[in-house]
Amino acid sequence: MRRFDWIRIGRIRGEEKMSINRREFIRTSFSAGLVGPGLLTSQISNAREKTDIDDNVLREAANAPVLHLESVTSPVIIESIELLKSGSFFLVRSRSKDGAVGLSMPNEKIKIIYPILLRQVIPFFIGKDARDLENLLDGVYVHESNYKMQGLPFWCCVACVELSILDLLGKTAKKHVSAFFGKRVREKVPIYVASGNRETTAEEEVKILQKRIAETGARAIKFKVGGRMSRNRDSMPNRSEDLIELSRKVLGDSITIQADSNGSFDVPRAIEIGKRLEAIQAYLFEEPCPFDDLDSTKKVADALSIPISGGEQESSEYRFKWMIRHGVVQIVQPDLHYYGGYVRATRVARMAASANIPITTHISSGYTGFADMINFFSFTPNMGKFQELKTGVEITGPLFDPPIKVKDGFLNIPTAPGLGMVHTKDLLERATTVQEHL
Repeated sequence: MRRFDWIRIGRIRGEEKMSINRREFIRTSFSAGLVGPGLLTSQISNAREKTDIDDNVLREAANAPVLHLESVTSPVIIESIELLKSGSFFLVRSRSKDGAVGLSMPNEKIKIIYPILLRQVIPFFIGKDARDLENLLDGVYVHESNYKMQGLPFWCCVACVELSILDLLGKTAKKHVSAFFGKRVREKVPIYVASGNRETTAEEEVKILQKRIAETGARAIKFKVGGRMSRNRDSMPNRSEDLIELSRKVLGDSITIQADSNGSFDVPRAIEIGKRLEAIQAYLFEEPCPFDDLDSTKKVADALSIPISGGEQESSEYRFKWMIRHGVVQIVQPDLHYYGGYVRATRVARMAASANIPITTHISSGYTGFADMINFFSFTPNMGKFQELKTGVEITGPLFDPPIKVKDGFLNIPTAPGLGMVHTKDLLERATTVQEHL
């Protein structure tokens, strides 16, 4: 299997001798963790430079082999895959004919999309060699014309199966999942805190964020602006403006500030809010326009100096490629469940690396989504500066080895084989198999 050369694809053809430019500044600053809130926007111009990336470079990055499974020398035939329910938790359990077991926790939306999992996804993998996982992920997409269901419900189902199989392979080989993606590049992940609120006043929200900073040691926060896909309506009058101004005033210059619109604005209003964020030297502006309005998002990106992030609802590799090539976003943000798992997200990360931009994953799963994220960044070099601290660490963190905990603004990454989730005896003893009911 041809190993993927991160350094090679990190160079844009014909640009090896370029002096450091805007994209390179963003990439190196994010990945090295060197950018403070006052440095990023002061070093980059208002005009978005054209990316001018050869489409073939992005295509090569996406198409290169991902998994390194040479250590798994014998076939690992998948005998069964089950969806289990244990209390309020769901699990996907895969078994090999040799008796090895893999476990993952699916996205919470499994409650409503499980028929797709049971009918369209799981059957395709039964009897196959888990070592062929990369090809199987492409195969399930066309199996029984599943591509006609392209979107988050389908790829959420694929993701939980992929993660379970990766856990199965890891336990078979007695290796952490990072070994299958090249090498482990870090042992902990820096986090930011967020509340997700839109019903709070600016004063209430800042107090909540102050409390979370004190509890976790985080050095970055993110708050919501706009009303969520709201056609410029705010959740309450002037909340966005007040929160932007008050956050920097109260939290000070040492805290990195990020804002998420959830697609609330049209182009003029997004630019207005973006300018306010630039005035407080905020770090990024997430999803300023509706997530599927790429033309408007690009217009906003071209008008601002603050990096634009997006992609949490995206399920198409080709649209991610288009976004990267045309500078729609300066930080890519796939969701590890919505987008279909580690292999597909790694392809996006590699395309982003070829454009010298970072990846910051969106976390949609409230069960062990934080663990999926930190495991992913154990092997992904071009990680953004901060990743979200999702609620639930105190509940499901003890399932891992070593237990996942928040300390001094970081989450530690498990080291046990597979996904590192080993303390599951109690969950499995209470588990029942979910059957499809028509």
